This record gives sequence, structure tokens and C-alpha cells, in this order.
Amino acid sequence: MPHPSARPALLAHLPSWIGIGCGWLIAHLPWACYRPLAWLLARLIRPLMRERGHIARTNIRLCFPELGKAAQDKLWRDSFDSMAFSLFEFARGWWGHLRPVDAVTPIHGLNHLQDAQARGKGVLLVSAHLMTLEYCVKILAQHAAIGGMYRPFDSAAFEWSVSEGRRTYTAAMYTRDELRAVLRHLKSGGTLWFAPDQETRRGDSVFVPFFGNPAWSLTSTHQLAKLSGAAVVPLFHRRTADGLYEIEIGNILEDFPGEDPVADTARIMALFEAMIRRCPEQYLWLHARFKRQPDGKPSPYIR
Repeated sequence: MPHPSARPALLAHLPSWIGIGCGWLIAHLPWACYRPLAWLLARLIRPLMRERGHIARTNIRLCFPELGKAAQDKLWRDSFDSMAFSLFEFARGWWGHLRPVDAVTPIHGLNHLQDAQARGKGVLLVSAHLMTLEYCVKILAQHAAIGGMYRPFDSAAFEWSVSEGRRTYTAAMYTRDELRAVLRHLKSGGTLWFAPDQETRRGDSVFVPFFGNPAWSLTSTHQLAKLSGAAVVPLFHRRTADGLYEIEIGNILEDFPGEDPVADTARIMALFEAMIRRCPEQYLWLHARFKRQPDGKPSPYIR
């Protein structure tokens, strides 16, 4: 796990440390405070995030053309509510505790993960960027040893502090650049969760359908499974209407990886699409998922 050898100096990173301190305080608020605070926060940040708000509206329009404008607008507003709540979840996941939700969170299909781990060849636990990812993985990690892949923070102080928090519940954490370490982890029988559903300029990618649109998508699930021999297991998680959580682990994907990385990547994206359709308001629509277009077509986000 890449990790700063020493805690970054307070004065040199003062704004970040102030943010971390606020996050720590939020992480230790009573659980009942989060919903009203998230409701207020969503209404404060929506007008401020104009560009990201435009990206989210465009994504929802592209992915749910069957919805009328009123329904699309409601989904857009609901996604901001969900995102605001997720900020409290991240803080509590990194610097707080799981009480009171851990004891009442159902984990469906835990035996599928345990069976995959028992094979001793490693497990790739794949999920879309549903906003409950970090918190639900922390809950799941109380029942199974799990490592993860992540994008490092630009702030050294946040990178140090979040890494310290994640060390309390993950077996290991790797950046996207640590391929050899990831393969060693998988080949030794480890479990790795990651979410390869976003567009990135790094890594091998191909265009495959995503909500009926061509999406530039990482082939990393195919590549990692092929190089390591790991089983690929879907992970679904969501926030329920009563404010609690639900985690669902699917069966090992049969005949994966195949010979065709494009077909395998399309299969993974179809899996993610099915997850997102179950709770679309909890997906991270702020990401410019369709920025790159085939045949040099212009980005749909251009105004």
C-alpha cells in the first residue's frame, strides 16, 4: 500500500488539515444528524456545481431517454441528495465507526464470496461507482478480508489521513499504477474490490455499449482476471429507503475471462448498467462518462 512515511506537516498543509478535522467531527456526529444535514448540503452545492451539474443532466438524458423531462429533473435532484449524503458516509467510513448500521445491514450472497475465496486463486470484486461503495465495503470487510484499488488524493495530508483510515478495515490498498503488486495480491489468494466503470486516459480501453451509448471503457477486469487467474464476482450495494444499507454479492462469472477483451468488457458494463438501474439516483452521474466519442464525434457535454 503506497503510504507517506510520515504525517505531512500541519502548517504546510493547513487547509487540508482543517478539512480533515471537519471530516473527523462529521464522522462522529450522531447518525440521525446526517439526513437533514445532507438535505441542506445538497441545496447549497447544486447551484455552485454548474459544470458538473450540466454533466449530470447530460448523462441522465443520454441514459434515460425514455423518461420525460420532469422525471429526468427529479432524478438529477435526487442524485445530488444522494451525493451529499455520501460525503457523510465517506467521512464516517474513513474516520468514524459503523454503528448503528453494521448490525442491521443484510449481506446477501456472502457465501458466493466465501466460495470464490476458498478456491485460493484470488477474487476480483467488481462494482459500479454507486455512492455507497466505500461505506458498504467497510461493512463487508467486517466479514471478509478485502483489498482495494483507488486513485490517490492530490493532497498529501488527505492521502495520509484517508490511508490511515482505510488501513483499519482493508487488507491492502493499491493505486492504479501498482499492477505487479495487485497481481501478487490476487495470485496469493487475496480479494480486490474496484470499480472500472469510469472513462480514463490510462489503461487499455475500448468502446462498448453503456445504457445504449458507446462508452470508452477499461478492459482491466478482463486483463487482471487473465493475468492472475482470479474469479470475478459482482458486488451490488445501495442505501435503502429507511436510511440503512443492502449488500448483494453475485455468483462467480462463468467463462470469464474469455478470449475477446471487447466482449468481456461489454459484459462487465452490462452488469454495471443493471446495478445502476436498480438505484439510479445513487450513481455518480457527475463523471463525464461519454466525453470520448467514436469516429471523432464531438463530446455531448459541449454546450
